[in-house]
Amino acid sequence: MSTGSASSDDTPATFSARLKAATWDAHGEAEQQGFTRALLDGRLPRDAYAAMVAQHYFAYAALEEVGRALAGHPVAAAVVDPALFRLPALERDLDTLSGPGWRDRISPSRPTRTYAARIEQMADDPAGYVAHHYTRYIGDLSGGQFIRRVAARAYGLTDTAGLEFYVFDQVGSLPRFKEGYRARIDSLGLDEAAQRRVVRETRLAYQLNTEVLADLERTHEAGLAA
Repeated sequence: MSTGSASSDDTPATFSARLKAATWDAHGEAEQQGFTRALLDGRLPRDAYAAMVAQHYFAYAALEEVGRALAGHPVAAAVVDPALFRLPALERDLDTLSGPGWRDRISPSRPTRTYAARIEQMADDPAGYVAHHYTRYIGDLSGGQFIRRVAARAYGLTDTAGLEFYVFDQVGSLPRFKEGYRARIDSLGLDEAAQRRVVRETRLAYQLNTEVLADLERTHEAGLAA
């Protein structure tokens, strides 16, 4: 008996379901990375959390710059939504976490430069841009909400100061928004070759993000071991 979620050969019935299934192992690997594990367990030192936010700043600067450039493209336009933009929130978080003058004290790590450069290349590949957009924002809307609660407890952050990155007040109900987001991906009408390319790019996005976190773990190794 069919449940409607997959075909008889267990192939997901929708592209969004296929994308989730094809990247589930990469998602799990990212969660088991040492830096992420410490963050999720509430053991990450505050300075390491601030360093992660700083690296996010450079990645999202690239992601949202390309998003604005592709906002008129019929493929990318399906996901580009100013209500999701994180850069202003990241700037306010860095004001809270790192104090005035933070722009002069932060710089992208080598893995972050590689990550941002790959995102910038997607200006010529709108379907590939969807892969990076999906990886970041669906993660922020999902597991990111758990991180928000853990960080608030771990660092004594009140209200949303230092946590605005995870606040999506403009999108309304998060479950409803995510459902609509996946429906928009399903409506893209990508052919089989394009779908495979998006899956590959999404897996690469996970890999590049994991490399950023691994570099943060090396940089903050002493604090993580404490």
